Amino acid sequence: MTAALIAEGLHTYYGKSHILHGVSLEAGEGQVTALLGRNGAGKTTTLRSLMGLTAPREGRVTIFGTATTGWPPFRVAALGVGYVPEGRKIFPNLSVEENLMVPLERPGPWTIASIYDLFPRLAERRFNRGRQLSGGEQEMLSIGRALLLNPKLLILDEPSQGLAPLIVREVFRIVAKMRAEGISVLLVEQNVRMSLEVADHAYVLDDGHVVYSGPADELAADEARVQSLAGASAEEWTPQS
Repeated sequence: MTAALIAEGLHTYYGKSHILHGVSLEAGEGQVTALLGRNGAGKTTTLRSLMGLTAPREGRVTIFGTATTGWPPFRVAALGVGYVPEGRKIFPNLSVEENLMVPLERPGPWTIASIYDLFPRLAERRFNRGRQLSGGEQEMLSIGRALLLNPKLLILDEPSQGLAPLIVREVFRIVAKMRAEGISVLLVEQNVRMSLEVADHAYVLDDGHVVYSGPADELAADEARVQSLAGASAEEWTPQS
C-alpha cells in the first residue's frame, strides 16, 4: 500500500499537558482511513498535529513523500491536503456562493458548479448567508469548500456531529464518493458503525495512544469491541493473537 500520509511517534502538548503519546498512523492512497475513539482521546489533536496547527514536539509527518513536520498549515494545504475542521468554521455573514469563493481553486475536476451538482441543496441556497443554513447544509458547505482545493488527501474532523440521521448517511455517501474518485480520506468520527462501513483501515485512540490498528471490516465484525469503543482502554484493545 502506498501511503498518502505517514505519522511516526507524534508527541504533542498543550502547554504542559501531554496529549499525544507516540501516535503513529498511515493513510493509504485512494483509501478511507478512520480514526476512532471516545471524546478526549486525542483525535482532533492528531489532526491538528498533521496539519501543522499544533506542532508536535517529537515525531515526524510525511505527506505524499514530503517531510512536513513543523510546516505551517498553508504549506501543508499546498501539497493537496483539504481539511474540514470540527465545528465547520464557515463564514456566517457570507453567502453560500461567497463562502465557496474563499479558497484559491487548484486545477482539477472540482469547481463551484461541480460542488452544486454534488450538493443540490447548496445550489438552492446559494444566496443565503452561512448563519441561515442548517447544520447539515453548513457541513456540506464546509466539505465543498475543501473540495475546491482539488485535494489529493481530505481530512475530516467529526463531519456528522450534531446532524440528523438522514443527513449523516448523506455525508458518509459523500465520503465513499471521494474514495471512488481517488481521493485519500482521513476521517475522525464518533459514529463508529458508519465509519467502519466506508473505511478500509481503522485506528483507535485512547488517552493519546494508538490502541488498535487493523482492517475496518475486521473491527466491524467484532461486536464486543465496537460496543466497547465508547469506553476504550488500552487493555481491552490489545490485538488478539
